Amino acid sequence: VQLQASGGGLVLAGGSLRLSCEASARTSRRGVMAWFRQAPGKDREFVAAIDGGGGGTYYAESVKGRFTISRVNAKNTAYLQMNSLKPEDTGVYYCAADADPTGTTDAAASYNSWGQGTQVTVSS
Repeated sequence: VQLQASGGGLVLAGGSLRLSCEASARTSRRGVMAWFRQAPGKDREFVAAIDGGGGGTYYAESVKGRFTISRVNAKNTAYLQMNSLKPEDTGVYYCAADADPTGTTDAAASYNSWGQGTQVTVSS
């Protein structure tokens, strides 16, 4: 599965952005899709995930109530709506798919396919 992430940019604190992740293959329709982010000098961290049917969503505590993950399987695309952005949300955001069914949803090591990353910068 090839993933193409887009939608990043520069925004003021309190603003919003919507990221998109388009998958190249139908495989994504059956699997979990997730977003991770990586700030300079820090490890890649889990942000949000959504199951294959779109009914189950999972969020990092730091983004709950501000970010919403969704997907449109007919378009092989997942989205991350980010509201009330904070400077600490700054980083490169990566989408992931092809999760190992024996892995954990919030572990980067569980995913076998990654997008190229899109930069999100939140200024104060």
